[in-house]
Amino acid sequence: MEKMWSGRFLASASNLLDRFNASIMYDRKLYREDIEGSLAHAQMLAKQGILTKDELKQIQDGLAQVKKEIESGEFVWNISDEDLHMGIEKRLTQIIGDTGKKLHTARSRNDQVAVDFRRYVLRKNLEIAKLLKALMQEILTVAQQHTETLLPGMTHLQHAQPINFGFHLGAYLSMFKRDIERFESSYVRNNISPLGCAALAGTPHNIDREYSAQLLGFDSVSVNCLDTVSDRDFALEILFNISTMMMHISRLSEELVLWSSYEFGFIELSDEYSTGSSIMPQKKNPDVPELLRGKTGRVYGALVGLLTVMKGLPLAYNKDTQEDKEGVFDSVETAEISLEILKEAIKTMQVKPQNMQSACKVGHLSATDLADYLVEKCNIPFREAHFITGKAVAKSEELGIDLSDIELKYLQEIDERIGEDVLEFLVLENSMNARRSQGGTATQRTKEQLDYFKKYLEEKK
Repeated sequence: MEKMWSGRFLASASNLLDRFNASIMYDRKLYREDIEGSLAHAQMLAKQGILTKDELKQIQDGLAQVKKEIESGEFVWNISDEDLHMGIEKRLTQIIGDTGKKLHTARSRNDQVAVDFRRYVLRKNLEIAKLLKALMQEILTVAQQHTETLLPGMTHLQHAQPINFGFHLGAYLSMFKRDIERFESSYVRNNISPLGCAALAGTPHNIDREYSAQLLGFDSVSVNCLDTVSDRDFALEILFNISTMMMHISRLSEELVLWSSYEFGFIELSDEYSTGSSIMPQKKNPDVPELLRGKTGRVYGALVGLLTVMKGLPLAYNKDTQEDKEGVFDSVETAEISLEILKEAIKTMQVKPQNMQSACKVGHLSATDLADYLVEKCNIPFREAHFITGKAVAKSEELGIDLSDIELKYLQEIDERIGEDVLEFLVLENSMNARRSQGGTATQRTKEQLDYFKKYLEEKK
């Protein structure tokens, strides 16, 4: 069969053009969306009297057979068909004859692919959000067990103040919650039907766009057809959402790599999600978080690639837009497996509270508490209190101890206004629990935060 657009051409397309031009070997991933879109379009055409009931039945039965052939592996994907739309329509026509040629009435491949790709992206927004919720639940489970487990809180990767491990994990719960909100927001914003826009300007046929939109589960129809057939904001949004999510995953992965090292020893990743060395028998490598870090760059590339494709396109549809799908498909698959394996890695890792506690004895984590004591109890201006605390840290360094273990006599040698009650302020557990302002690390505040995330996840079920 000749190409369906070949009527005005005198020569056949070259094999080289077929290879360069075709998208069928990857856009066939959209076959479900394409067949569902065609069924809705045919039903709308029949409702409007453009197709007869018999013709509709033939198309429905024919598309059901096409779907069965695709899913059984019988369907032959031919590069000369260019894309899945032409491949499916050609096979439909082979099955039911000339009635198959009527299916394309009042639509173009421009709005057809916009429907298929948009519905795929909408579905993946919700599926990724669901995987994020499962990851959050696993992190929450670990966090709830460690609201009293001391951990050195850091800035600049330097020991700063004592926090608890549950509080630290709560920061990632906040990040992943924002990710879920982005995916869900994108779903709502982009749940608009392009079907019926045809090539760019609508159609003279008496169609009912609202009806076909309803059949396909769209909330409404697009307002301007010229914009609709060339719009790929929905694809850019899911790439941005995935990129931001993967950035959060990469940050957590970096900490898993650090925490599992001998230098930190805060966690141990399970054997199931670690690998060994081909030459060093003792090695246990954190390949999962390392790969997660690496795959972040991969999805960034897809986002920048599509932004670059779109930046110079005039209205309306241009063939450049064919480059929109491979990056999205790859990024979606990367996101899905990344979320699944990170969840399992966290679920199976071993937390080592004693090593975290020991690390809190390095770096004088309660120094700020001494400064706060001087301000609150001794009425010393903060800048002077800061200086006095610095002297106390220097003395601790001289003694080879942590500030939390310093004796009262050394503090009073530095400033006689310091009272005996100061030592309670330097206890690491007290320091952590002193930070009880809303959103702080105190155990009670951490539990409140985790209860908030627990309620959020329960409401999302």
